[in-house]
Amino acid sequence: MSTGHITIDLDAIIANWRALDKMTSVETAAVVKADGYGLGAATVAKALAKAGARRFFVAVAEEGAAVRGALGPGPEVSVLSGHMRGDTDTIGDLGLTPILNSLEQVTRHFDALPGHPFGIQLDTGMNRLGMEWDEWAAIAEIALAQRPSVVMSHLACSDEADHPMNAYQLDVFHKMTDGITVPRSLAATGGILLGKDYHFDMCRPGIGLYGGLPFAQARPVVQMDLPVVQIRHLDAGEVVGYANSWQASRPSRIATLSAGYADGLIRSMSDKATLFYGNEPVPLIGRVSMDLLTVDVTDLKEDPHALTLLGAQQTVDQLADVSGTIGYEILTSLGGRYTRRTRGG
Repeated sequence: MSTGHITIDLDAIIANWRALDKMTSVETAAVVKADGYGLGAATVAKALAKAGARRFFVAVAEEGAAVRGALGPGPEVSVLSGHMRGDTDTIGDLGLTPILNSLEQVTRHFDALPGHPFGIQLDTGMNRLGMEWDEWAAIAEIALAQRPSVVMSHLACSDEADHPMNAYQLDVFHKMTDGITVPRSLAATGGILLGKDYHFDMCRPGIGLYGGLPFAQARPVVQMDLPVVQIRHLDAGEVVGYANSWQASRPSRIATLSAGYADGLIRSMSDKATLFYGNEPVPLIGRVSMDLLTVDVTDLKEDPHALTLLGAQQTVDQLADVSGTIGYEILTSLGGRYTRRTRGG
């Protein structure tokens, strides 16, 4: 096999969802946008629906179509980008629930699909999506009379428990929504961990389902094994890779692996990342190229056939830390050349 191999542990995703669900006394939805954070939205959604999840969030209507196709009728599939121009048929035909973000979207939805389910997003300070105070005041009475499925907002700094923005947004959300009788939602993964004041009527975890921070107790979900294409024997002083960026200080064995930045292994992990042969660490050396990595396996007792980049030995966030990014980017960048299999579910 000449491509990298990814194993997705559906039982771990389910366990993470259940663990987060147990932290609250309210409904727990599941965010499966970006193709289930790179792991397959249809597969992940089906596993979580079997475990009891009844609401799912995606970013755009096209993602919603894929999830609806996997789940069939019944579970609510909400579209965070709302009701965009050109989405009416998809939303209406597939029973998607747009989360309306502006007066323009409210008007479009009410005119095009009267009586169709919808949610509302409010901006409580992140300045990204959602209606601000004046917009919400202008349409709140009309919108609430139509019984939205949820009125929600999104926290900007929930991965930092002591950040003052959390309390500020909580206060704004209360001021914008206290007294309404439809379900409210503020918390994603980080908000769940902030405690019950942030839970309201529904929580919607994303990254925590997939083994990422800030849910430090999450079970690892992904194992990535990369095949060795060739092993070269170098003399001291020889160089490896583009720009001669690594030079052997001793006689060395260098394994060339089939993976690169075309597979989402970003170039900034060059000369920084660690791979594993079982539990034995081996360093990535030289630059990450489009299709290949080079790894110093001199200290291994035998030549490996494959090395592990993600798994029990190294989480997505640990790899992200040395690469100067976040676990979200590592997961959602995984390319299409990997062979994939699921375990459990």
